[in-house]
Amino acid sequence: MSDVNLKSYSNTSYHNEELKSLTRYRFDKVKERAKLKTSISRLVAILFPELEKWLPSLHMASVYALLSKFPSASSIASEHLTRLTHLLEEASKGRYRKDIAILFRKTARKSIGSNIPAKSLELKHIINLIQELDTEIDEIEKEIKVIMDEIDSPILTIPGINYRMGAMIIAEIGDFSRFDSPDKILAYAGLSPSTYQSGQLDGCYSHMEKRGSRYLRYALFNATRFVCHWDSAFSAYLAKKRSDGKHYNVAISHAAKKLVRVIYQLEKTDQPYIKAA
Repeated sequence: MSDVNLKSYSNTSYHNEELKSLTRYRFDKVKERAKLKTSISRLVAILFPELEKWLPSLHMASVYALLSKFPSASSIASEHLTRLTHLLEEASKGRYRKDIAILFRKTARKSIGSNIPAKSLELKHIINLIQELDTEIDEIEKEIKVIMDEIDSPILTIPGINYRMGAMIIAEIGDFSRFDSPDKILAYAGLSPSTYQSGQLDGCYSHMEKRGSRYLRYALFNATRFVCHWDSAFSAYLAKKRSDGKHYNVAISHAAKKLVRVIYQLEKTDQPYIKAA
């Protein structure tokens, strides 16, 4: 053999295909669950619209337990207070007690919600589907964590990047030695501005390219939001871009580019992230 560019087979490369399959599978499952949660909100608006104003979120275990058993305002209104209290206390681990049960039943008795058995049945079934997806997603995430623990990537030392987003970034980029610079990773992710060329005319547009890995774009944007929250250097950088008059999403895209450069350096040197003093 001659003229062959041989590269060492890294630990990340060994796990890459499995990690990519798991992270993309999780992405699809989370997306499916999000659609079902939208359906929950729609059905509650029909069956018991007043419920949501008393809760921080409909999407809690205690609320799902309540709606699985009593999927309409009329069913809650007619339920015995002791049973209602016991259900809420058990499902919320003591957070919701008799006073909340009284409030829910009183509100249900005055509710303008419709009593449609078909919609109530649909609500129960969707809650069951969400709970099944929760179990599946937990199982996928355990497998992802096992691989991430073995890879032991320095990307996880960056404040705000957990093993789920870190795994997705690593899986989509793959072997960092394939890229000569962080700019090539940005281009691969579709985070570089698109360029129009006709003859001798070059035009650069601020919107991002649609090419590249949509999974990597998703992971980088979400990771950047959390990093900007937890790391002071990134937080200051985002604030500066916002003070320059840039829209939030544009400012986040600039911070994402900065994050890619940091990740590239950490992976190349295998050194942990050091927070600014």
